[in-house]
Amino acid sequence: MQSGIGVVDKAVGILASVADAPRALAELVDVTGVPRATAHRLAVALEAHRLLARDTEGRFVLGPRVGELAAALPDPVVSAAAPVLAWLRDECGESTQLYRRDGAERVCVAAAERSSGLRTTVPVGSRLPLTAGSGAQVLCAWADPASLAGVLDLAEFTPRALADVRRRGWAQSVGQREAGVASVSAPVLSADGELLAAISTSGPIERLGRSPGQRLGPLLTAGARRITLALAG
Repeated sequence: MQSGIGVVDKAVGILASVADAPRALAELVDVTGVPRATAHRLAVALEAHRLLARDTEGRFVLGPRVGELAAALPDPVVSAAAPVLAWLRDECGESTQLYRRDGAERVCVAAAERSSGLRTTVPVGSRLPLTAGSGAQVLCAWADPASLAGVLDLAEFTPRALADVRRRGWAQSVGQREAGVASVSAPVLSADGELLAAISTSGPIERLGRSPGQRLGPLLTAGARRITLALAG
């Protein structure tokens, strides 16, 4: 697609080319069709703005500013989850979290903390293993089995347990990831059934009990549905 503003179209073409693979100047010229002198001038200008950088071989690659700009965009799942996490925290009386999978780990991307008393705190950005805990169970239960190679060998749960999680729609953990801590989680799905995240609540076992899923599972699944509906508009 062309905007009609030549310099912008050429610069975008260079960025798109580098997004596919690292490019030496000669490759930029070949792929984009931009004259060598112009391609060099634009690439150096984009590098000055940190939209391009150089790898160890001197080839142009996407620069850090691209990631910074992307990170500044509102995350629709996190935005939709924020009021639901607060609602769940108030309903459950415990801290709530939203997790996404990243390889063999899960990352806390949003949280609503209990304001007082003994609580389990999971700061946003925390990385936890995908091998223990109710959030990990949910992210594994709805994952492509082929993507779990090596994960289940180290997990505190079995494939049969994951099948049960998927059947009932929620997972519970009692001292599985951390002694003294219990949690309940449910999957956040897109309108077409794709797994987006896991929503969780966690707290001390003495408050949640040894079977927290029976009491809190319906709340977690209701919260997950609220997020799905909010994303669907």
